[in-house]
Amino acid sequence: MTVVFVETDPAGEVTLTSAEALTFARKNPQLLPDGGAATSREVSGPPPGSPEGVVIGRLNDSAVEALGRLGVSVIHHLEHPDLAEYSAAAWAQAIVDITPESGTLLASGTPRGMELMAHAAVRTGARMAANVIAVDEEGLLRQVHGGTAFERLRLDGGLQVLTIAGHACTPEETTTTVPDIIAYDLTVAEADLATRVQRTEVEAADDASGLTSARAVVGAGRGVGSENGFAEVLELVDHLGGALGVSRVVTGLGWRPHSEQVGQTGSRISPDVYIACGISGAIQHMAGIEGAKTLVAINTDAESTMVQRADYAIIGDLHEVVAAVNEEIVRRRS
Repeated sequence: MTVVFVETDPAGEVTLTSAEALTFARKNPQLLPDGGAATSREVSGPPPGSPEGVVIGRLNDSAVEALGRLGVSVIHHLEHPDLAEYSAAAWAQAIVDITPESGTLLASGTPRGMELMAHAAVRTGARMAANVIAVDEEGLLRQVHGGTAFERLRLDGGLQVLTIAGHACTPEETTTTVPDIIAYDLTVAEADLATRVQRTEVEAADDASGLTSARAVVGAGRGVGSENGFAEVLELVDHLGGALGVSRVVTGLGWRPHSEQVGQTGSRISPDVYIACGISGAIQHMAGIEGAKTLVAINTDAESTMVQRADYAIIGDLHEVVAAVNEEIVRRRS
C-alpha cells in the first residue's frame, strides 16, 4: 500500500507538488514495495494499488474531488484541535499511526514534506530517501548535492519512506473516483507539541512559492545592465505566465529582492523551461536550476558555462533578443 501525505494551501486546495507526488505514486505501483497490493479495507471503484492520501486539518469538498480525479482511493482525514497548527512531531506521529508496517509512505519534497517524512522514518525505524525523481526495477533514483549529481539506491525493510523532488513528474488526472473518507479518534501526546507553530506571518516580498512552482522561469543576471534593465525580461515572464528568477549578483547589487534568487543560497527550481538571460552560469546558480527540463541561454559569451550547458543557446544581446521574442509572441497571439 502507498500512503501519500497531501499538503493543502490556505484555501484548502491540494497543492501542485502534492498532485505531482500522487501522480508519481499512482504511475509506479508495481515498483514501490507493496504498492500494487490491495488495501486491507474494502473500497469501491478504484483498482488495487491506488494511492491513499493523508490530509491533516481542514478537508473541503473541492479537495476531495481533486483527490478523486488524481486516483486517490482512500482519504485518511486527521483532525484534532492540537493539530490545527503545524507541529512536525505531532503531525508525523498522526501519520505514523495510520501507516501500515509495510509499503510506501511518501510526500512531496517541500520543506514540510521533508520534515514530516524524516520524523516518520525515525519513529518507524524505516529507511528514507529524499528527492526521488524516478523508480524502476533497479531501485530508486534521487537528486543529491543540490541536484548536481544523482544516486541509485534500494531501501531495505518492510516500509520505505520517500520524498518526491518537485516537478519529478507532471500531475495527471485519471478516471474520477469517489474516495472513501476515514476519520480517526486521535490522541495527541503533549510531548509532541513542545514545538509547534504559534502564528504565521506572510510577507509577500519574501514569498518564493511562485518561483519554485512555476512551469516557466525567466532568469536574469548581471547582463541586464542595471536596476532598470528588467523591462523586456518581465514582459516575457508575463507572456509565459511564469516567474522571474535572478542570479546572486543581481540580489547582491540590490537590483531585485532575495526571494527571486535562484541557486545554492536561493531557491532550487525544476520548471519545464528555464530561460537564462545574461547569466554566465556560476556553479552555485547551476545547482539551483539542475532540475529544469529544458534550458535556454541568451548570452553574448558563447563560451560561458550557461551557454555550454544549455539545450538551446542564442548568442546576442539579451535586450535585443528578448524584445524580438516578445514582439513575435504578441504577433502570433494577435
